[in-house]
Amino acid sequence: MLLTGFEPFGGEAVNPSQEIVRALDGATIAAHRVVGSVLPVSFAATVPMLEDLVERHRPMLVLALGQAGGRSEISLERIAVNLVDARIADNDGLQPIDVPVVAGAPAAYFTNLPAKAIVAELRTRGIPAAPSLSAGSFVCNQVFFALAHLLATRLPEARGGFVHVPWLPQQAARQPGQPSMALATMIEGIHAAIECALAVQEDLATSGGTTH
Repeated sequence: MLLTGFEPFGGEAVNPSQEIVRALDGATIAAHRVVGSVLPVSFAATVPMLEDLVERHRPMLVLALGQAGGRSEISLERIAVNLVDARIADNDGLQPIDVPVVAGAPAAYFTNLPAKAIVAELRTRGIPAAPSLSAGSFVCNQVFFALAHLLATRLPEARGGFVHVPWLPQQAARQPGQPSMALATMIEGIHAAIECALAVQEDLATSGGTTH
């Protein structure tokens, strides 16, 4: 299975998604080898790199990770939107506004991961987790949508999706009042998410929606 994260961005010196990928790269989970790769926070470079990784490894599962500062839980993203609307510039200094991720592609894709089952598994283990209906409109959502489109058009037998993780404690320490999560907890959570995604074929038929 393929596991991706991102390099630091937005003035940060570290990105928890990068550290999780480094920790799990080369591991064997449920008899599947984890191939880890860190993507650049670059609108121009990230999608071609993702396409190359998928074509080269032909994984049966792809889990893309990203940082979501301000969130207190590991977030299982459910919807990828065909939109880039950058609030800040990427690491190349580019800030595209209101452009599609893939021209002519569908407006959105739903994840084909068992998101609710993964959330339930993480909560059972005492790890804060929740489903999410928005991966934003920055490079994280770009990767999520590009991945979903890639799997739908080139590798339909594979499963894939996107997971956001909170800030590390050292990052939140510079943002008084903001939540964080220990790296060890996030690594355990992503390990469990991979196990669940490999084992569960049909998602739980339980409510995971919100009122706002």
